[in-house]
Amino acid sequence: MRADEVPNPDSGYTDPAARDLVSAAFETIRDRYVLARPQIAAAVLDADGRVRPGLHVDAMVGRAAVCAEAGALSRPAWSPAPSAGPLAVAAVRFPQPTEPPPARVMPPGGLCRELLLDHAPHIRIVLPDNGQPLTPLAGLLPHKYAGVKWPTAHPSLKHQA
Repeated sequence: MRADEVPNPDSGYTDPAARDLVSAAFETIRDRYVLARPQIAAAVLDADGRVRPGLHVDAMVGRAAVCAEAGALSRPAWSPAPSAGPLAVAAVRFPQPTEPPPARVMPPGGLCRELLLDHAPHIRIVLPDNGQPLTPLAGLLPHKYAGVKWPTAHPSLKHQA
C-alpha cells in the first residue's frame, strides 16, 4: 500500500481538538515517511490555538534519537512567534509496508510523559480507543519524578531527592 492510501485515524474522534491533533500528526508522518526510518509524528496544541508538529528522529545509537513529542514541544523555542503553552498532544505511528493499515494513535512513552509534564503539567493527550479523546497526562504518570532543578509547576508534585 502506498503512503497516500493509508487512512487517516482522525475519523474516530468526535472532539475537534483531538481530531485536529491526530490529523496534523498523521499528515506530518505520511508526508515524511521513509522505509526503515521513523514512523511516528506528534502534534502539540498551544493555548494560542496553534498546532505544532514534530517528527521522531531515529539514530543508530538509540540514546541519540529524539522523540516526536520532544520535537513538537521544542518547536516554539525556535519559532518566530512565542508559544502560549502546550494544552494537548497526539502522536501517530505510520504502518510499515509489511503491516496492515491504518496508522495508529499512540500514547506518549515514559520518557516523553516525564518531559511533557515537566513543561506542561496540565497537558492532555489523545489516547487510542478510550472514549475520552483528551485525557490528562498526569493520570498516566501518577508518580512523576520531581527533582530540584527548578520549582515544580504542579502543586501536587513534591520534590524527590
